[in-house]
Amino acid sequence: MRIGLVGAGRIGSFHAEALQALPTVGELVVADVDPARAVEVAARIGARATGSVDGLFASGVDAVVIASATSAHADLITRAARAGLPAYCEKPIALDLAGTLRALREVEAAGTMLQMGFQRRFDAGYLAAREAYRDGRLGRVHTIRAITSDPAPPPPEFLPLSGGLIRDCLVHDFDAVRWLTGREVVEVFARGSAGGAAFFREAGDVDTAAALLTLDDGTLVTATATRYNGAGYDVRMELSGERDQLVVGLDHRTPFTSAEPGGPQGPQRPWTGFLERFDSAYRAELAAFVEAAQGRAANPCSGREALHALLVAEACELSRAEGRPVWLEEIAKDM
Repeated sequence: MRIGLVGAGRIGSFHAEALQALPTVGELVVADVDPARAVEVAARIGARATGSVDGLFASGVDAVVIASATSAHADLITRAARAGLPAYCEKPIALDLAGTLRALREVEAAGTMLQMGFQRRFDAGYLAAREAYRDGRLGRVHTIRAITSDPAPPPPEFLPLSGGLIRDCLVHDFDAVRWLTGREVVEVFARGSAGGAAFFREAGDVDTAAALLTLDDGTLVTATATRYNGAGYDVRMELSGERDQLVVGLDHRTPFTSAEPGGPQGPQRPWTGFLERFDSAYRAELAAFVEAAQGRAANPCSGREALHALLVAEACELSRAEGRPVWLEEIAKDM
C-alpha cells in the first residue's frame, strides 16, 4: 500500500518509522504544515516528503494516517472520507461533541473506514486482562481502578489544544474500560484540582482529576490522572474480582516505591512517557490499520467507539463543573 502520513511532529515521527518498517507498506508519503520537518523525517527513514497536505492527497495514496495537530483532525478526516480513503487518526476526532459528530457523519455518508488511535487496545497487558475478564477467571469483578499519570506538565500552549486533562488523558481509561469489559458507563461523578502551575487555572483546566464511574452491571470504576507524577510515567489498571485480582502495567519499570520494610524499591529506569511505555502497542495498532484498510481485517476501533469514550469525558467535565453526578443519557440524549 501507499500510505500518506499527515503530521511529522513527535508522534508523527514515531508513526513514520513504524509504518516504514511494515512489509505491507510499499511507499510512505509524509506531509506537515512545516515542509522542512516533513523532509527531515522522510529523509531519516527513507520515505518521500511532499510539500503540502494538498500534495499528499494528490499523490495517489491508498490510505491516510493523521498525526497532525488536534485542531486539524476533523477537517482531515472529512477530506479523507470525501476522497474515499481509509483513515487512521490519533484521538480526538475534535475537541467538542458537535465537531466530532460532523466528522463521523462525513465518514458514514462516504462509507469509508476510520480507525481511532486508542493504543491500549493493543497492549499485551490490557489484552491479557480483557481475556481474563471475559473468561471469568476473576469471578465477578466488582471494582476496577485505572491510573494515568504523567511525570511532568505539558507546555502551557498545549492546554488549549488538548481539551483538558479529562479529555486528553482519562479518555484513554474510559475507552479501555469499555473495550475490556464490554460494559457501558451509565453514571459518573468527577472532581479536579489545580494546585500546580498557574497556567492550568488560567486555561480553566486541572492538573489532577478523579472520576467514579458506574457501569451498567453495577461495577464501580475509579479513574485518576495527574500531570505531576515525579516518579515517572505510570499507567495501570487493577481489576478486583471475587476469585482473583489482576494488575495491568505492573512490572520492573513501574514508577513506585514500597513503604514496607524490604518491599520493592523504585525502578532504576522508570517509564518516561507514552511513546516508550506503549511502543509495541502503537506498532501493532498501525499494523492492524493497514490490514483493515486492505480489507483483510475488521476495524479494531471505529469512530463511534471513540465517540463513546468522549461522551464519558464530556459527562465527567459536566460533573466537575456542576459538582454533581451525571447520567450518560444526559449527554447522549440529543444524538
